[in-house]
Amino acid sequence: MPDRRRRRSLSIFRPPLAPLTPINDEPPNSAPTTLKKRRPTSIDQADPPASTPTDAGISRSNSKHGLDRLVSMKRGTRPSSLFGSLRSLPSLHDENEELTKSASSPSSLSSVGPAIPDVAAGMVIHHGALPEVGPMFRRRCPYLVLTDNHLIQFKSQDRASEIFPAVPRLGGQPASGSSGQARPNSVRHSRLSSTSSVFELQSSSEGLHSIPLLNVVAVHKLDDGEPYFSIEVAYFNDDTNHASTITLQIHDPGESDSWLIAIRSAASSARSTTSVPFSQSLVEHTARALEQEQDYDPHHFHMFKVVQRANKSGKRSSSDDLTKLTSKICILAIGLFKVHLVPLPKTSRTSSSTSLSELNGTSHGIATLASVKVQTFDDSFQLWFRRPFQSSSALHLAALCVNEVVLWLRQAAEFLRPEWTEQPFAWMVPQTLDDELLPVPAEGEEHGYFDRTLTAYCAAYGINTSTIRYQINYSCEDAPAFELLPITGAGRIKYNSMELLAILRALRYNESFGTICLSQTALDPLHGLYDEYGWEHTPWTTRSGETVELENQQKASVLIQEIRALAVKSKRLRRFDFSDCLTRRPSSAGTLPDVGCGICEALFPLCAKQYTNVDWIILNGIMLSDVDIDYLYAAAISKDPHFRAIEVSNCGLADRSFLAILQALSHQGSTLECVNFSSNFARLEPLNMREYLDELAYIRKVDFSNTYRTSGPEPLLELRTLVGWKLEVLDLSRTSINTETLQAIAAYLRSPQSQVLRHLRLNQCGLTGGNVADLLQAMSDPGPFRDLHLHINENHLEQGHDRLAKAISQSLSPLYVTMEMLEYKDENNFRLLVQAWTQNTSTRYLNMSKVSLPSEAGNETIAALESLLGDNQILESLNIAGEQAHLEVANFGSGICRALTGLQRNKSLKLLHVEHQKLGMPGANALASILEENDTLEYLHCAGNGFTLQAFTVIVRSLANNRTLVHLASMEEDRAVAIKKVDREIDQVRESGLRSLTMPTKATVNTVKRSIGSAVSGQLPFSNRGSGSPQTQKKPHSDKELAGMMDTIAENWQREMAVMQTYLTRNRYLAKKRVAAAEEEEQEQASTRTSLYGSKDATPMGEPDRQLTLTDKDDDDEVLDEGDEGMEEALMMSEKLTLE
Repeated sequence: MPDRRRRRSLSIFRPPLAPLTPINDEPPNSAPTTLKKRRPTSIDQADPPASTPTDAGISRSNSKHGLDRLVSMKRGTRPSSLFGSLRSLPSLHDENEELTKSASSPSSLSSVGPAIPDVAAGMVIHHGALPEVGPMFRRRCPYLVLTDNHLIQFKSQDRASEIFPAVPRLGGQPASGSSGQARPNSVRHSRLSSTSSVFELQSSSEGLHSIPLLNVVAVHKLDDGEPYFSIEVAYFNDDTNHASTITLQIHDPGESDSWLIAIRSAASSARSTTSVPFSQSLVEHTARALEQEQDYDPHHFHMFKVVQRANKSGKRSSSDDLTKLTSKICILAIGLFKVHLVPLPKTSRTSSSTSLSELNGTSHGIATLASVKVQTFDDSFQLWFRRPFQSSSALHLAALCVNEVVLWLRQAAEFLRPEWTEQPFAWMVPQTLDDELLPVPAEGEEHGYFDRTLTAYCAAYGINTSTIRYQINYSCEDAPAFELLPITGAGRIKYNSMELLAILRALRYNESFGTICLSQTALDPLHGLYDEYGWEHTPWTTRSGETVELENQQKASVLIQEIRALAVKSKRLRRFDFSDCLTRRPSSAGTLPDVGCGICEALFPLCAKQYTNVDWIILNGIMLSDVDIDYLYAAAISKDPHFRAIEVSNCGLADRSFLAILQALSHQGSTLECVNFSSNFARLEPLNMREYLDELAYIRKVDFSNTYRTSGPEPLLELRTLVGWKLEVLDLSRTSINTETLQAIAAYLRSPQSQVLRHLRLNQCGLTGGNVADLLQAMSDPGPFRDLHLHINENHLEQGHDRLAKAISQSLSPLYVTMEMLEYKDENNFRLLVQAWTQNTSTRYLNMSKVSLPSEAGNETIAALESLLGDNQILESLNIAGEQAHLEVANFGSGICRALTGLQRNKSLKLLHVEHQKLGMPGANALASILEENDTLEYLHCAGNGFTLQAFTVIVRSLANNRTLVHLASMEEDRAVAIKKVDREIDQVRESGLRSLTMPTKATVNTVKRSIGSAVSGQLPFSNRGSGSPQTQKKPHSDKELAGMMDTIAENWQREMAVMQTYLTRNRYLAKKRVAAAEEEEQEQASTRTSLYGSKDATPMGEPDRQLTLTDKDDDDEVLDEGDEGMEEALMMSEKLTLE
């Protein structure tokens, strides 16, 4: 099938469909037949779009024509009806001769109304008596004739015979003037009954009423039960917007099948030769209905005329009950995310506009489609939709274009879930339809169409998509990682069950993510929740089609089924992170048996039977019960899963469960890369752990932080165990370390096996300065400048501090050192530490934040800090931030502003943290002078320093002469504090009686004016610019003026933030150009060196083009590309702001 993409408009219609391959599923007592190709009734373009089927008609019958089937059904048998056969065909001279339709010309057209010529021009296909439901005694019965273009009702058989000579008179005599085409006496006719007494379409005064076959919407059996076999014919006139139905009540099933086949075949043939477009008013009516549901997209819009069938089963004793079964014609529209049943517009309305009340129909999300069933013997079909935790809703429909409807619906479902190899709904259709599936339009989207699928589920479940937040992490292991972020919305703290289901089901079959991180996302709404109404989302097979054989799969909770589906439906997924996603606690003894967290039950049986590629499972923060540990143990004890890691930090493990898990993990020694038992109740017993840890030959990460250990002289980790590993991360923070353990770590650092170690975390381990000095000496023995990040936060470094300072000054420290929250009782020791770091030449990253001193830093300490910032030309990142908490404050005092001036001569520092140091206006002036002089600083974090709008403005304006800073804190915290301060002062003024009848004092008015004036203008306070006239000083501000001033403050903050972003955008662009110029210059130099050494006639390298470098700040325009209009605009704006 050709690849067809999108539709472009609503008012143009597509060409007819060609026939599909016939099927063999036929109704009882029927012979094979073939329906001719149909004209599609779905709206489309004149030029067929890429996603539209071409001249492919839909047929669901077998190989013979409908007329042949009628013949084969009658041949050789006596009719069961009182009036014999319903064949309205030429005479049979030989039983084996094939019958064809005969063209009948009317005997007389002069006495017939103007509609008769069109009606009589057709060929008779079927005919029979049709007595009306009503009085018992009638001399004449209405007569029904089916031609190749009309279904006609006459007052009598004689009247039908006058128009169509092929119809015999009651006595078997041919009509007068019939050209000799008389019917033999042996032909008999069945008698039919109908609930419709009048045909409203194309009626005439001569007793002729007809339905054009082009107007037929559906022909289907009526579910009325015995003893009748009724057929319902629904029709709709687009010109008049008139819809109606006629019911043929037949006593014989064979005759019922004959009429059903004949009418369907004739209607399909008529549509295959003539286009039946939708009226523009009907198209607009349907489009408005979809717009009301926010589901209208012109590229994903299909509409069909269908019949919403009456669904009633059982037997009726009389034909009067037929009137109680009413079907209605409506529009079935397939939008982008939903299926809609739109009522027809009211025929009484003459205006072109449509009221909203006429648009009310039913809508179902395509993502909730549970089953599709197409009947083979008529035009009926059923659609079932089911939302989670609800019973299914069925739509009993019928349409001549039933195959088109289900094919477009299948394409819409696959478009919303393009990565799904198996759609989650039952597809009960003829086999031939699977060969005619429409191609899904190819539209490139990132992350495996995750956004599209998520939006589809949100639309189906009635979820606001704006509340769901996530990010994609490309810089982690097993990247890219899908990371679900906290929910947004007023008063919302966690996702509900429907939102979680939408997210998890959108992630199924997604091959874009190697990691799914649900950390900090509460999955409690799904824990212990069961959906008893259906199992269409249960993962019965893997992505490759292998059957998932697990016990009680159907009885599992929703949480278990969704996690299993994620694991088995993706081959790329390797890692799950469920950290802190469940707040449940295992039930205590004596109550009902604990069912476990559900995650272990979902994943570990899959891993044990190798149904999934997931091999890194993070369960941190989830309280595990005995049931969970049993699942974990049973999977890990087998070598088939090949686990890389099972992290169980803060899982409430006791001694027994800890050893059980460690023993099971030792069987994964050939693949295990990470062991994380931190923050558990278990006590670490080195003698019991040793034999299990020695089995882990490929371990990379070990985390025993925040745990207890038994007392004893043996080390927690022996040297022979450490050297047997290739550790990258060793974390023993907040774990007691004895001397033997420290000696084993020092010996390990001296060994060559430690060269791959990148993180050594010994926070709050009771280390002294001498202990840290020993570690620094050990890690420098193989060679200086160790690429290692050493964490020694919250240790008592004043003991043996001289040794530590000496080791640092001798440059024995690694490239990265973090020593936060150090508490010094003697300021001199801290000053010695600062001086040691000034002399250090091995560390590039230093974090000395939240240092606590007995008092504000003295002049000597400030001078040491100023020297560190100005004289150390090795540091690239420095963090000297303070701490501002309710119970604890840590900062260097007012002298820090003077220390910051050392940055004016620094040529190496790129990142500086100086938050919460109470810099105020003096600090803002110091930072402004630094930014104007420093040409290496790229990132400045200075929030939380009490900056007012005036101070922020000073810093922002200094960026006009700075070309290197690419990040500056937005000062949101300072902005909130400043506005709150002004608001509090205004309240104080009101309380003091500023607006009372008593005249306010001069001092009170001036205080308010200074605060507001400084905040609004961003300039100096009023008191520094003159006091003004006495009349102005005494005049108080009204409430309206105060509110306007507060709005002005907010607007000025926003303006300054916009100016700041303009300067930073310019600097980012210039930084990108500098990098590109450096790379190009390096390539030119390499090319020139190759030319010089490779040929004697090589030309020496000339001077680099100055346009490729940014040595002059005035040459910014020379580096602009012609296509970078946004960056050029930013540069022009920055230059304009500089001039201002």
